[in-house]
Amino acid sequence: MQEHTQCTIILAGGCFWCVEADMKKVPGVVSAYSGYTGGTTENPTYENYAVGGHREAVEVTYDPSALSLHDLLLHFVQGIDPTDGDGSFHDRGAGYAPAIFYVSDEEKRVAEEVLAEVALRFEKPLAVALLPRARFWPAEEYHQAYYQKNTSHYEAYRSASGRDAFREKYWGKEKGGIGGAQSAPPVQSEPAPVAYHKPTDEALRTRLTSLQYNVTQHEGTEPPFQNEYHDEHREGIYVDIVSGEPLFSSSDKYDSGTGWPSFVRPIAPDAITTREDRKLFTTRTEVRSKHADSHLGHVFSDGPQERGGMRYCMNSAALRFIPKEEMEQEGYGELLRLFAKTE
Repeated sequence: MQEHTQCTIILAGGCFWCVEADMKKVPGVVSAYSGYTGGTTENPTYENYAVGGHREAVEVTYDPSALSLHDLLLHFVQGIDPTDGDGSFHDRGAGYAPAIFYVSDEEKRVAEEVLAEVALRFEKPLAVALLPRARFWPAEEYHQAYYQKNTSHYEAYRSASGRDAFREKYWGKEKGGIGGAQSAPPVQSEPAPVAYHKPTDEALRTRLTSLQYNVTQHEGTEPPFQNEYHDEHREGIYVDIVSGEPLFSSSDKYDSGTGWPSFVRPIAPDAITTREDRKLFTTRTEVRSKHADSHLGHVFSDGPQERGGMRYCMNSAALRFIPKEEMEQEGYGELLRLFAKTE
């Protein structure tokens, strides 16, 4: 029996975790591998690829008898912002700019055809570069299939980045899209380990300190630098002081210099809820816990750009820290996967 010839193409569309995940869900794609390409340095790493002029990219291998290059590229463009030549969503810089790397005039022609179709959807001009294929350097193993290895982190990053919101705005939720491209199914978040609920007000007044009660129940704010967790550096998770529902991981905590514990993302996208806050003569985005509806703090868009650009600025008084060593006995054992070391 004659085997079908497989083809490969290299695509850059911002965070390679997201592009790889999207491409692997397309029928006819055989494999997708994250890496770096387009630069001048050899053996680039995650720490230095941009310095050498490389972009985050994905090498996609597909079966042309099952999937045309035209439709493959339509799938790809539906998952990116093709008008942004200076980065990709919260990830800024040339290393995240979109590009299609071709190996022949025919591939370039098909790419041009696809982009001409896509351009009709946008008022701004497209900024997807068409470049001759360069050497592809595979990324470190911990980046491969990141959406499967680190589901909660991946899903939180993707949601916060605005990628899916942008896709829905321009392509809608319907399957089919243009050229029969189907939307990739969403990654399901982890189920909560237990059922969480809010105790009665009487119980809260008995259990919580006056500061904890004021913060969680009356949208209070604790003093900066004079709180329990702003300088906490141990591994573990932060749960709602009211209900115990897991909210944030130490893996996503960073020193924002504000004096409050700050995180780049919640432990899962559906762990928190947000709403507009117009107090203090300005408009902010308030963060609350999903089950107990506790006030936690606010989220801002001035966080580390290389980690998604968000700053979840929380009150220590709304949180309880559970060290990694105590998570199992406290009933959060399944979340220990957040701290699994990848080789």
